Amino acid sequence: MRRFLALLAVLSAPVCAQTELKPGRKYTTVERLAPERLAAVRAAREALAKERKQLPPVGVYNDYAAVLHIHAEDAPHTLGKRAEVLAAAQAAGIKVVMFSDHNGPQPDTWQGLRDGVLFFAGAENGGKHELVYPAPAPGVRFHSHVEGQMDASADGWDGMEIYNRHSDAEDDLDLLAYLKDAAKSPQKLQELADLMKQYPGEIFGAGCDYWPQIFARWDAILAARPFAGIAANDAHQNTVLGPLTLDPYVVSFRNTSTHVLAREFNEKAIQDSLRAGRAYVSHDWLCDPAGFAFIAVNNLGVYQMGDTIPMTGGTRLVARAPVAARWRIFHNGKVVYTQTAEQVTFQAAEPGAYRAEAWLELDGEQRPWIYSNAIRLEKPSLGALTLPAQALDAGIEAEKDIEYAQGAPEDAAKHKLDIYRPAGAKNAPVLFFVHGGAWRQGDRGQYPFFGNRFAKAGYVVVTVSYRLSPKYPHPAHIEDVAAAFAWTVKNVARHGGDPARIMIAGHSAGGHLVTLLAANPEWLAAHGLSSRNIRGVMALSGVYDISGPLMEGSTVFPADADVRRRASPVRFVKAGLPPFLVTYCQWDYAALPQQALMLHEALRTAGTPVALVYVPGENHISEMTNIPKPADPTAAAMLRFMEGLR
Repeated sequence: MRRFLALLAVLSAPVCAQTELKPGRKYTTVERLAPERLAAVRAAREALAKERKQLPPVGVYNDYAAVLHIHAEDAPHTLGKRAEVLAAAQAAGIKVVMFSDHNGPQPDTWQGLRDGVLFFAGAENGGKHELVYPAPAPGVRFHSHVEGQMDASADGWDGMEIYNRHSDAEDDLDLLAYLKDAAKSPQKLQELADLMKQYPGEIFGAGCDYWPQIFARWDAILAARPFAGIAANDAHQNTVLGPLTLDPYVVSFRNTSTHVLAREFNEKAIQDSLRAGRAYVSHDWLCDPAGFAFIAVNNLGVYQMGDTIPMTGGTRLVARAPVAARWRIFHNGKVVYTQTAEQVTFQAAEPGAYRAEAWLELDGEQRPWIYSNAIRLEKPSLGALTLPAQALDAGIEAEKDIEYAQGAPEDAAKHKLDIYRPAGAKNAPVLFFVHGGAWRQGDRGQYPFFGNRFAKAGYVVVTVSYRLSPKYPHPAHIEDVAAAFAWTVKNVARHGGDPARIMIAGHSAGGHLVTLLAANPEWLAAHGLSSRNIRGVMALSGVYDISGPLMEGSTVFPADADVRRRASPVRFVKAGLPPFLVTYCQWDYAALPQQALMLHEALRTAGTPVALVYVPGENHISEMTNIPKPADPTAAAMLRFMEGLR
């Protein structure tokens, strides 16, 4: 209603032409509406659509396009338009619609999933400039219409609008003067109608602008605390000139959306992600942003927008998009990096809030395309860097440096294993563990904490070393693991274990190796064994397809396609394999969540019993180092799995 009344007021009042162009502009809005300008922008958009790449996902989240601040039943001109909203959302690829009618949700306002679209019943309180989802219950609370309330405190809010399509429409005096003139002339009105039919997205997008003062306020808050940024689509479908509707829902939805990153497609997951700032704002009409990512990467894992992370191991910020864009990376509100590319990397040197913007050039202008939410970097505390204690508890025994195979003298240390067991153990179940380290580093000597943890639970734990790359490429690693497993089957009874109850587990590269040991029969067959000698497999954040793009360029595995196929356990999944536990964590390394999902689906399809466990709040390293903690979810999942097989 507000936009409709504003338009009526403008059409009946004197208007001064806009004189100052906002950042990136070369043309006024009226100049952008010239047929040749519209055609040029259309051609540029079509070229971008042809250039864009399909990018694999990064991390554990799915991308759900959402439109926030949608009106469909708060006034006579919007009443009963919910069905139109649904149809427009489906046509525009929108998965989440968040209503915010001025009078609050009505008793029959749509909520929940309807025909593939998730609806929220929210409310806009214009007097307090707030959006609340869901309403009237306590929910996520955003500060709205900040263009007129720049001094409002961040206290009590979960986030703010960093873009509002409504604001552009009301602020653009040049456009409003043009509409006033067109309203008086049937000929000009018909010309505009013809252009609208041919270039709906270009005309609606002609007024999109960049608001430096709004971003300055957001950056000031981000420097102090996490604060989510969203876009208000603010669609009413009520801006009408004669027979011409200037803001149809479908055009509005395609123009501006907030992409929410969530693991699950439900109200709680969407709400939690919005509150955390796991989202980005996009003008989708310029180019489909699917595949956009702004992440932080270090030796602990990969982190997403909305995360606060420790700066360790050379933390890098990476931004990517499906087409080349002009990137700007901000640190506490100041631009610290610019570059034009599909993907850019920035080495962060200071703690603080970092965010990214992507701009596209169309018809000689720079147009804002994507605004990320922030990633906050902080110096790690001493507690965060503490490794697990390696001392053994009372009642736990260790036998170390047991040779399982012979080889070159210089490799003797890697052909050994350690055993941890409860004192006096007899015929106890066995846990055979293979460490990670990208097949290039690591050793059994780093894992007394692991042996102690599971020996306390009644298991005989065998931890093994194996030869490492680059000196020894594949198949040296799996040959050694197979030899160590064969030694365990033949000798563990003398160390208190039951050779008929051996579970195998591995983390990272070790996850690959134990899965390959169970799936590809050639490695155990060399020792007269088979997967029947394995009671169960626990694959923790591993790699399972060596033949795919993830391992392109790796020198650990020979380039020969057949060798890589044989090194890929997912290629050998079949019925009859032992049961599997497959885990991945929230801040795992890039592509490892997708590897876990792929292996799980292959095992499930083959009929092999498999449990998939997502571990929240852990990175790739802490997934292992936190195992000694009493409430650790990874250890708990492993114990549940093994207890079911004992």
